[in-house]
Amino acid sequence: MDKLSQAQSELREMDALAAEDSPVHRLHPLCKLLVTVCYIAAVVSFPKYDFTGLAVMVLYPAVLFQAAGIPVRTCFYKLRIVLPLVCAVGLVNPFLDRTPMLQLGMVTITGGVISMVTLMMKGVFSLMASFLLIATTTIDSLCAALRKLHVPSILTTLLLLTYRYIGVMLEEVTIMTEAYKLRAPGQKGIHISAWGSFLGQLLLRSMDRAQELFGSMLLRGFQGEFFYADVPPCKPSGIVYTIACAGAFLLARLVPIASVLGGLFVG
Repeated sequence: MDKLSQAQSELREMDALAAEDSPVHRLHPLCKLLVTVCYIAAVVSFPKYDFTGLAVMVLYPAVLFQAAGIPVRTCFYKLRIVLPLVCAVGLVNPFLDRTPMLQLGMVTITGGVISMVTLMMKGVFSLMASFLLIATTTIDSLCAALRKLHVPSILTTLLLLTYRYIGVMLEEVTIMTEAYKLRAPGQKGIHISAWGSFLGQLLLRSMDRAQELFGSMLLRGFQGEFFYADVPPCKPSGIVYTIACAGAFLLARLVPIASVLGGLFVG
């Protein structure tokens, strides 16, 4: 399978994940969106040396992955390109901060190492929470939740159409790539001399498809406000879930749970 076909397959897999049925999938999209925002805000607010306090925050994605029936390895596989970039952000910290913070036998752990690991954990946890939101909520429901928060309709419509058009653009690129390979058999990739005409043809074909899509939307009554998926009213269980998660995040941020539990076990 080439890269274009793999990208199309992964896009369809994400739609299939969001369409599954589980307790997490059945939660109101607005509740999941608010909880995800609260979780990311709590994660990034931890001090740069609070490694033990931040480690407790892994419980939220770990529990939700199990409840949603989504393997954790699926998350890391889908984010395999982004994760190394996020982890690379803190690689310079050990060279900038050489203050000794911890002594493990003959090994001295500096503040730069701790802040590097903490920064990596913040990025990984935030990506895991974002992946959970996308993998358990359809794009229509997510846009409907944004509209309930009074996000301008032009932004939500742009988000939805951009997501939908990714698949269409991949199909166009696949067709053009196959046509090029038929005209240049045995050649690996697209020659640099053909890049300009290839991108120009892609732009023209994309504009034609966009015009067709817009015409179809107008025929269906589109007048600037997209009618998203019918999202039912939020149930009491969703409200309880949102309040409980927000309270748990606040508790984990203000109380050193790891230290408290460690003291109890030692005592």
